[in-house]
Amino acid sequence: MSIIKSQPRPVFPFTAIVGQEEMKLALLLNVIDPKIGGVMIMGDRGTGKSTTIRAIADLLPEIEVVLEDMFNSHPSNYDLMSDEVKLQVENNTVLSTNFIKVPMIDLPLGATEDRLCGTIDIEKALNEGIKSFEPGLLAKANRGILYVDEVNLLDDHLVDILLDSAASGWNTVEREGISIRHPARFVLVGSGNPEEGELRPQLLDRFGMHAEIRTVKDPKLRVAIVEQRTKFDINPSACIQEYKDQQQFLKNQIIAAQERLPHVSIDDNLRVRISEICANLDVDGLRGDIVTNRAAKALAAYQKTEEVTINDIKKVITLCLRHRLRKDPLENIDSGMKVKQVVDQILGPNL
Repeated sequence: MSIIKSQPRPVFPFTAIVGQEEMKLALLLNVIDPKIGGVMIMGDRGTGKSTTIRAIADLLPEIEVVLEDMFNSHPSNYDLMSDEVKLQVENNTVLSTNFIKVPMIDLPLGATEDRLCGTIDIEKALNEGIKSFEPGLLAKANRGILYVDEVNLLDDHLVDILLDSAASGWNTVEREGISIRHPARFVLVGSGNPEEGELRPQLLDRFGMHAEIRTVKDPKLRVAIVEQRTKFDINPSACIQEYKDQQQFLKNQIIAAQERLPHVSIDDNLRVRISEICANLDVDGLRGDIVTNRAAKALAAYQKTEEVTINDIKKVITLCLRHRLRKDPLENIDSGMKVKQVVDQILGPNL
C-alpha cells in the first residue's frame, strides 16, 4: 500500500507583497538578529498580517539540525544544543545532520500550558527511572518562528511563558520534582486587532518591536494588491516562479546581513542620543535602548554597511519605542508621532 505524501501549501512570495513596509522591515530585522526580541503586529482585519508572516518564514534559508533530535539542535553552536546533544559532543560522538526549512509554528488560541511547554511522563520516570519528555510547541519552534495570531486574546500566563522563553532562550518543564530543560530560541511574532483589546503594558514591553498596520487608502495601491492576490490564487506556482529570482536575491541579502552583523558598530555619540530619546519619552527600563541599538545594527548590516548612521536609527526607533510609552488618557497624540517629535528634536528632522 503506497503512502501519499501531502504536498506543502503554496506560500505567497514575500517579495510580491505590496505595501506594509513597516511590518516587512520589522520582520526582516528580527530574522537578521533574533535577539531583537520579536515583533508585535497590530492592525485592521484583512491587511495581510498572517500572509506576510508566513511569507518571511518560507523565504528563510534552510538550517542544519542534528538528525532525530526533537529540539532542532545545532551541530556546533553550544547555545542552540539540547543537553543530550552537548553530551554527545563532549563524548566525541559523530553527529548525523540534515537540512530542514526554518520551523514556522502556530500557537492556537486554545492551547494549554502542556501543549506549549511539553510534558514529562511521570509514570515512566517513577517506574523505569527514565526521563520521558513529550516536546511542546516551544521545542518545535527552536531556531524558527513562533507565530501567535490574536495574541491579545491569549491567556496572560501563556503570554508570560512565551516571553520568558523568548528572552532567555530556554524552556524549563518541572513536574513532581523532575526537571527537563531545552533550548527555545525563536523569533516571536504576535498579531492582533486593537479593537479586540490591548495587551497588558508589561507584556507589550517584552516584544522587541511593534508595527502598526493600517488599511491601504490609495485606490491604485488597493487595485495592485487585489491583482497580485488574484494572480496567486489562480495559479500559485506561476506566481512563485515569477518571483523566484527576487526571492533568492532577498534570501542572499539576509544571509549576508547575518554574517556582517557581528562586525557592525555604533558610535558612542549615537548610543548617547538613543538613550537621551528614551529618557525624554519617559520609557521605563532599558529595553528600549537595547532593542533600538540592536535594530539599528541589523538595519546597517542589511544595507551592507558596518557603521550605524542617524538615518538607520530614525528608521527603526519608532518601531522599537512606540509601545513602551506610558498611556495618557487625556493625550490625543499618537504614540508613534510622539516618538517622531522627540527624535526630530534630538537627531534633527529628515532633510
